[in-house]
Amino acid sequence: MLQEYTEQIEMIGLYGFYLLLFLFIGLAIQDVLKKGNVPKFGRNVVWAVLFFGCIGFISKAIIEIVWVNSGIG
Repeated sequence: MLQEYTEQIEMIGLYGFYLLLFLFIGLAIQDVLKKGNVPKFGRNVVWAVLFFGCIGFISKAIIEIVWVNSGIG
């Protein structure tokens, strides 16, 4: 039964790994920003860049899933 769903299990595991990676990156950035006494504007810029990076990754994954399911990719 697992052999039928191997590709989907791998994809879920990969996306879970990426989610944990983004979480750890966010925690590391938060720690560096707190210890470095970064001004509020600088913190907002850093978080905006991280946020847009995550949004880009999520949109890429959604586009990939849609294309694969429609037979394009």
